Amino acid sequence: MPGLKTRPTLCSNERVMKNIACIVAALIVVLTTCAAMQDSTIVTNPPETFTMRVVSSGLEGPWEVAWGPDQTLWVTERTGRRVVRINPSNGARSVLVTIPEVNTTFTQDGLLGLAFHSDFVKDPSNRLVYVAFTYDDAPGTALARRLAVRRYRYNEGASSLVDPVDILTGLPTHTDHAGGRLAFGPDRKLYLTIGDGGSNFGPNLCNANHAQDLPTAAQVKAKDWSNYQGKILRLELDGSIPSDNPVIDGVRSHVFTWGHRNPLGLVFGPNGPLYESEHGPSSDDEVNLIEGGRNYGWPNVAGYRDDKAYVYANFSKSSPQPCASLGRGAGNGPIPASVPQQKETAWNDPRFMPPLRTFFTVENDYDLSRIGSATIAPAGIDYYASNAIPNWNNSLLVLSLIRGAVYRLSLAPDGKSVQGPPVEMFKAASRYRDIALNPDGRTLYLATDPSGPSRNLPQGTQTLANPGAILEFKYTGN
Repeated sequence: MPGLKTRPTLCSNERVMKNIACIVAALIVVLTTCAAMQDSTIVTNPPETFTMRVVSSGLEGPWEVAWGPDQTLWVTERTGRRVVRINPSNGARSVLVTIPEVNTTFTQDGLLGLAFHSDFVKDPSNRLVYVAFTYDDAPGTALARRLAVRRYRYNEGASSLVDPVDILTGLPTHTDHAGGRLAFGPDRKLYLTIGDGGSNFGPNLCNANHAQDLPTAAQVKAKDWSNYQGKILRLELDGSIPSDNPVIDGVRSHVFTWGHRNPLGLVFGPNGPLYESEHGPSSDDEVNLIEGGRNYGWPNVAGYRDDKAYVYANFSKSSPQPCASLGRGAGNGPIPASVPQQKETAWNDPRFMPPLRTFFTVENDYDLSRIGSATIAPAGIDYYASNAIPNWNNSLLVLSLIRGAVYRLSLAPDGKSVQGPPVEMFKAASRYRDIALNPDGRTLYLATDPSGPSRNLPQGTQTLANPGAILEFKYTGN
């Protein structure tokens, strides 16, 4: 991956075939390093016990699951293009709306985030639901991918979402790192994550990364949102720019924070703190406290500004060899001499905000090519505020895609730091996409991907456990 250092493997293939001692030595190194990479402080056998059952299966890419104001689960289907409502007691489900213009052409686009108006229950005039989705902005010609936020009104009598209004359209997206998570804030504003489009990575290796680029006044006036990649936006409920949004480099826009890579989790804690989870390059997945007007560093910094295992290798600036001539494999090995490199500490911005926690910060000799990526691939995040499960109150629950686990992080009383080690729970051969909490404090619901890689799959197995499902985990005691 771009910027992550590698070193030669311990043994050549020919020698491995001929020398059993070398195989044993290699296995010892791999196992030892993997244990360190996974962080030995993580609690992997917590005392809590839960029962698990499948609430619903056969869903087409469940992406968001939310505890609805009608005591049911509301789920967006990324590839199904539907918002469905599921009865958590018996799994019965109904379609609230189908959105045919949702465009799905890769593994991260489609129908994504969902958020309820905070007055949904107490004020019939505000039974409003907001969704984020990708669409084709130029149908009939070359595909023009964009991201939009749309508002619906809930018609209880018809049990459907009606009266669609697009409140913000033309937002940038690409073939990777779409973001798309929505949250309704206690300030009655909408918050939306947008990824960096996969720039400087994989098939998009030669695309310039714009996570640090901020909109100009001229762009805002022209409603040109192209510099919104790698940002968290703050919107009025009609999609306009709030008058109290931060002024960043002299410009007020929808941008609340910047310097994000692939932000897939967003949740408010009590009294207003906003928390986010996002993917690192191949290490340094982040859990962040989000504060307006702050820079979260990407692509200049991955995780902490510590010069550990990451340098910013800007492939789009490769010279004299153009990036296109380097081949796609260039991002997985040693950085070519033609590609400019920059250490994390060579970059400085007083507005930089370090993460609350990373998964995982590794040392400079970490061998990506031999061990594999040091990542949990975080997806959704939620805040747990209850005494129903002992010692859980004031915790963040962070989901992992590739490791098929939920990580509980205990927060300090002020919510501004993490106390103690993460606790790993519910490990399975699944990819956990999102989480919803029952108000009883004892029951959690997890949405699973229908496909994709998982490190928990038995060797030679391709099928995930409970793909495309909503799973219930109910606390039974310690």
